[in-house]
Amino acid sequence: MASFTSVSSHFLQLEFPSTKKYSNHRSNIYTFSFPQSQIKATSTFETPSTSQELPLRKIPGDYGLPIVGPIKDRIDYFYNQGRDTFFASRVQKYNSTVFRANMPPGPFISSESNVIVLLDGKSFPILFDVDNVEKRDLFTGTYMPSTELTGGYRILSYLDPSEDKHDKLKRLMFFHLRSRSNHVIPEFHSTYTKLFDNLEKQLAANGKVNFGELHDQAGFIFLTKSLFGTNPGEMKLGNDAPKIITKWILFQLSPILSLGLPQVIEDSIFHSFRLPPALVKKDYQRLYDFFYESSGFVFDEALRLGISKEEACHNLLFATCFNSFGGMKLFFPNVLKWISRAGIKLHVQLAEEIRSAVKSNGGKITMAVLENMPLMKSVVYEAFRIEPPVPLQYGKAKRDLLISNHENTFKVKEGEMLFGFQPFATKDPKIFDRPEEFIGDRFMGDGEKLLKHVLWSNGPENESPTVANKQCAGKDFVTLISRLLVVELFLRYDTFGIQVGKTAIGSAITITSLKRASF
Repeated sequence: MASFTSVSSHFLQLEFPSTKKYSNHRSNIYTFSFPQSQIKATSTFETPSTSQELPLRKIPGDYGLPIVGPIKDRIDYFYNQGRDTFFASRVQKYNSTVFRANMPPGPFISSESNVIVLLDGKSFPILFDVDNVEKRDLFTGTYMPSTELTGGYRILSYLDPSEDKHDKLKRLMFFHLRSRSNHVIPEFHSTYTKLFDNLEKQLAANGKVNFGELHDQAGFIFLTKSLFGTNPGEMKLGNDAPKIITKWILFQLSPILSLGLPQVIEDSIFHSFRLPPALVKKDYQRLYDFFYESSGFVFDEALRLGISKEEACHNLLFATCFNSFGGMKLFFPNVLKWISRAGIKLHVQLAEEIRSAVKSNGGKITMAVLENMPLMKSVVYEAFRIEPPVPLQYGKAKRDLLISNHENTFKVKEGEMLFGFQPFATKDPKIFDRPEEFIGDRFMGDGEKLLKHVLWSNGPENESPTVANKQCAGKDFVTLISRLLVVELFLRYDTFGIQVGKTAIGSAITITSLKRASF
């Protein structure tokens, strides 16, 4: 097993160039690149002049009668058809990847359910163009959860880059990641070594083990130790955080989740009315108290930027619990699912590459070593492509626009809502060969050119978050820890077996076998 030392800032740093534009060329050393100045985000969608070369077509589809149409589409989306069939059937009906429909929840939570649906890799990136598309209060879609769930504040995720507070809060997130960057790799190794030890013990005792239950605890501990230097188990919060966070997220996302309950209960309660924030207020206060006690070193920077300690704390809590913990809870099981399904050949190749690279560095994992694992990196990118952790993206047209898919150009009027379903866009057969297949080496060699079509972070994979765009502030952090999961897994095991079930937000993984490393 690899030994670990404190990671040098040479290998893990945040860069703040004030004048240079972000380059799509990735250096051999993995860095968090967060330009300080409000550099205009690079745009990858088609310009109006290019769009006009395609035939102009009226956007097909309609919204139906008020109230009736949105409810009908909601019933189709959740129950009659299911999410994927809901979209696929309309693509076939209209012979178009761009059409009009209603998106849940609709009545009586959202008064604005009418959207223009974008389901291909060419039209989808318009959602990243903050010059033409507004992202204000659209993080969860056609409705916004009550700010009572976030201390009365509109959190960074709901702010448009045109708002002054967006700039300040995103800078604060960049500062936080940079200040704790040297702790990420060693804390991940320490925490996940213990996780794998516990998984092995329970597997030996019971013949199988639920990955999610143990991982939720490990994931939260890793986040707090690496990003805040505190262990919740040693404080008043104890081990309750994962359950509290799950309930708190449910109160925000229940209008757009399929919970597996009988339709009459689920639709009439969770999809038609908001759950009362008061029911989770005390639990949220426990989380807030923990983060307030843990975030003193960030508060000094917050005050310098003109952000109160209270607003900073609510944003740090949201970024850690909703964005990071929620993302890990959803995406890490997906990584295991897709790698497991890929088969033993890929497992052997990953083990050989990862162990060789770490051995050549004296048994130490560093950022530079991770960059020397092209197959491992490709596998993580492919997991992001085939099942992105944030499937739904929204934006409102700031002005009249022309957008295009591969066949046509469409007129969008100012104020209309655009919606993109990312799993269709990132499986566009006109962009990706065998798009429905998990191909581990897809992004190796010339395949790196396709990274601009990997869109999970609210922006292309070959671009970087800035204060001027809405790309995830922790994009590189999430990519890093996803890579570390694969590295730790194959340093320790030759292969593994799992059973896959479903949860409201993703896959439920039961581990059935773990074969320890034989070479």
